[in-house]
Amino acid sequence: MNTQKKIVSLTVLKKKIVALRKKGLKIIFTNGCFDLLHVGHVNYLEKIKGDRDVLIVAVNSDASVKKIKTKGRPIQSQESRAGVVAGLEAVDFVTIFSEETPYETIKALKPDVLVKGADWKSKGIVGEDIVKVNGGRVKLVKYLKGFSTTNIVKAVLKKCA
Repeated sequence: MNTQKKIVSLTVLKKKIVALRKKGLKIIFTNGCFDLLHVGHVNYLEKIKGDRDVLIVAVNSDASVKKIKTKGRPIQSQESRAGVVAGLEAVDFVTIFSEETPYETIKALKPDVLVKGADWKSKGIVGEDIVKVNGGRVKLVKYLKGFSTTNIVKAVLKKCA
């Protein structure tokens, strides 16, 4: 599928999910900023994509990133970040959300599986209540060690100083 066709509004995505579920496909959901895509992101997304699953990635809008990350973030625009994520083979659809958390997006989509990095276990997983009440499950996945956008930014700044 064309990368740009993978980036859809929440309204369009809700309609697509109805059709996909009729085909017996399971909806997998994750979210993030994906400011500087790196091998850790790719590894994570490939791990959570199943053979008969549809992987939806909700990308934080620029306004959302500014609320939750450090000064100077995001580095790339929401359109750029969504486009890069959509270009990955493991990703079926990308949507952009503006809130600080994807709670309303999860509420609208009601995924079968909500996936977060294992580091979120102690932080509380946003949307877990919605997924479980609808018969879904939450899955925690370990990140590939040594990769993070924050570390990449620090390394670039150090090398350019």
